[in-house]
Amino acid sequence: MSKKILFLVLTLFASFSSFQKATAQNAPGIFDGQADVGKVNTPGSGNYDAKAQQYQLSGSGTNVWANHDEFHYVWKKMKGDFILRTNAVFIGKGVEEHRKVGWMVRASLDSGSKHISAVMHGSGLTSLQFRRTTGGVTEEKKFDLTSADEVIQLERKGSVYTMSVAKRGELFVSQEVSDVDLGDDVYVGIFICSHNPAVTEKAVFNNVRIVIPAPATLVPYKQYLGSGIEILDLQTQNSRIVYQSPVSLQAPNWMQDDKHLLYNSDGLLYTFDLKKNMPAVLNTGSASHNNNDHVISFDGKWLAISSADQSGASMGWVVPITGGEPRRLTPTGPSYMHGWSPDGKWIVFCGARNNEYDVYRVPSAGGPEERLTTTKGLDDGPEYSPDGKYIYFNSVRSGLMQVWRMKADGSEQTQLTNDDYNNWFPHVSPDGKWIEYITFLKSEVAPGDHPFYKHVYLRVMPVDGGPSTVVAYLYGGQGTINTPSWSPDSKHLAFISNTSMLFPIFPISK
Repeated sequence: MSKKILFLVLTLFASFSSFQKATAQNAPGIFDGQADVGKVNTPGSGNYDAKAQQYQLSGSGTNVWANHDEFHYVWKKMKGDFILRTNAVFIGKGVEEHRKVGWMVRASLDSGSKHISAVMHGSGLTSLQFRRTTGGVTEEKKFDLTSADEVIQLERKGSVYTMSVAKRGELFVSQEVSDVDLGDDVYVGIFICSHNPAVTEKAVFNNVRIVIPAPATLVPYKQYLGSGIEILDLQTQNSRIVYQSPVSLQAPNWMQDDKHLLYNSDGLLYTFDLKKNMPAVLNTGSASHNNNDHVISFDGKWLAISSADQSGASMGWVVPITGGEPRRLTPTGPSYMHGWSPDGKWIVFCGARNNEYDVYRVPSAGGPEERLTTTKGLDDGPEYSPDGKYIYFNSVRSGLMQVWRMKADGSEQTQLTNDDYNNWFPHVSPDGKWIEYITFLKSEVAPGDHPFYKHVYLRVMPVDGGPSTVVAYLYGGQGTINTPSWSPDSKHLAFISNTSMLFPIFPISK
């Protein structure tokens, strides 16, 4: 090879490597690219920490306001409906109280572009800002909320944009705008503006999610969105996506070895290796129509599952945790298994008898079932406390679905939550201190229903009842936490979130 040809090859290789490096640098994480919008004195940057699944942005710029903008933008091109969500926190005290971070949807990358932005200021002021026309004046809808650590959500549904915001741990409050036309094909992303051209500010974005929701044409229980298994750190309230699938994954149990999860998908049960991020089918023999009501015994040796028999009704079964041919537990159905007693002698379940759903218990070794609730209306999701004294469940008897508790013999049935939401599936932490449950919006679901693909919260409250804290904001519902999903040390939760769009930066099933 001549020196001239070698030089050309090396030059082309170096150019290609530089192109690869620039492309990677310009497209952090789930986004397509990044850019400084408008004339900024100091170039901004956006970086992605793959281990923490966290974004750090730095940027300058005079403002995002009036008839033009200056800021740093990390973006993705999108069409149709979407839900954008993140936790955003500035790094350091900062200089200007009106420095800004948040979500932004723009018609273009021009500085005077039409846009709609969900904005948190350095002062804690939160507002929905928008520019109706190219080069037009920016308008604003302010929230009463003021916080330095917020959850910011911006949703597009048709022509309506809705901003929802919450102090971390609290419920969303919302504002919307419906008369700003950005077109269908838009830029979507996170941004930072220092509000001072001589200053560079920094911010961290956790729990960054771009969700494509279910279309109006989706047929429930016949068509499904993709699923993500997420692991939530309760101390930081940050979660990591550890696995994705284009099919429906449901109800992750955290196994006693602290190394695996157990979930169901398309009639089968799977164990999920938390170190390798890989699933494997668990043999359940002739029980091949398993649903999302399965629970592991306190000693970690046995598994109660719910699987349809030849009649098509869900029945209760028991199988070794290592798999094998199941032993039938309930003679009639539907029966949905939910909890073992700590001594392993009883299993509690939701059973439909004479068109009435109630909580029952049955000996794990086999025997007649015993009805524990008799109030008219759906009683579901029963689960023992680790000390065996109580059974927690959810009931619609008060009008909305709420969390209840009773003694192990069914006596002293007491309501623990009493709010304007529908609360399902209470799970007691292994240390016996906390209850996790899922909350559906009253505006989206009927009290006796827990469907797929809704805006939901995961909340935690003291085991005896009391103020609840939101620990996760997500798009999910049915299958998100139908089963106990606490880690053995009570410091983490596993759950399922849903979307039509998967991102290759996270592990995806083949």
